[in-house]
Amino acid sequence: KTDLTTDITNDNGHRCVADSTNLYVFGGFNPDFEEAGGSENEDYPLFRELWRFHFATATWQQIHTEGYMPTELASMSAVLHGNNLLVFGGTGIPFGENNGNDVHVCNVQYKGWNLLNCRGKKPNKIYGQAMVIINGYLYVFGGTTGYLYSTNLHRLDLTTREWTHLKPNNAPSDLPEERYRHELAHDGQRIYILGGGTSWTSYPMDKVRETGNSHQTPRKNRFVIRYPAARRCHSCVQVKDEVFICGGYNGELILSDLWKINLQTFQWTKLPAAMPEPAYFHCAAVTPAGCMYVHGGVVNMSGNRRTGSLYKVWLVVPSLLELTWEKLLKTFPHLDQLSTLQLLSMGLTHTLIQRLK
Repeated sequence: KTDLTTDITNDNGHRCVADSTNLYVFGGFNPDFEEAGGSENEDYPLFRELWRFHFATATWQQIHTEGYMPTELASMSAVLHGNNLLVFGGTGIPFGENNGNDVHVCNVQYKGWNLLNCRGKKPNKIYGQAMVIINGYLYVFGGTTGYLYSTNLHRLDLTTREWTHLKPNNAPSDLPEERYRHELAHDGQRIYILGGGTSWTSYPMDKVRETGNSHQTPRKNRFVIRYPAARRCHSCVQVKDEVFICGGYNGELILSDLWKINLQTFQWTKLPAAMPEPAYFHCAAVTPAGCMYVHGGVVNMSGNRRTGSLYKVWLVVPSLLELTWEKLLKTFPHLDQLSTLQLLSMGLTHTLIQRLK
């Protein structure tokens, strides 16, 4: 893992997404008045902010956007769909009393927010849910109102903008337990639920719950021999058929381990690249090339200490292009100051030049 220079405020309960050029970090919570920006933070102890970490220059920048930015800034869900950052749900202060169930969209290229006008029965106002996009549909599972935990599965058609509540065919005894701060993965046909829990329990990883889409009957749970400890508030990213989780909290310990599960074999593997320090309520995102970035989180229970650290780790063997690109950036640290014509004369492609701008 590589530690990257960071000056973004320490927070947790935030979310992040990544493309080939930037890591985008939205929202978060920090009860420390000074760490949260003091009197200058109008939304204390929440962060009504969108930040961008530019990979090529290793610099943070707060993005000033137009339109209505959501106010539910803790434990929301976020995904990147093209240039659009989709944010759903979340909670404000006091937690559980100011929840949301709207889909807010920020175009990260044009820096503007819009509220997605949807039809159909929306999910309840919740936070701590997980969501994933599959074939043009946004799926949302679980979450809590702050008082009740959910196993509801909703689907939003991103073309028609219509919500559908998906009712499982399982017997009640065969449903996943109610939960929040879990994570989702998918294989294009089925959604897999990893971990999560409630305020008093964390669910184990010895079986990975799966749910089919509305036209399929879920298969039986699959069991593995070696698997991660139970946890909630962990992070999760997916690279093709492999899903990676790291960190989290099991009710007693803050974790730092990194695991992967293959969705074809359902075999867990513990990886040697543990997090530099245990953390939960952190966020993680993976680039299209397979590099995971991990930011923030709670790192100490007794002092409730948060961190603003940013780390990266390659989850796959980097391509020759990516290795060469990283070497080029180290050798010429001021590439971003050159003109497009100068960069073209050096032999850079238009795709690589876009990463600099």
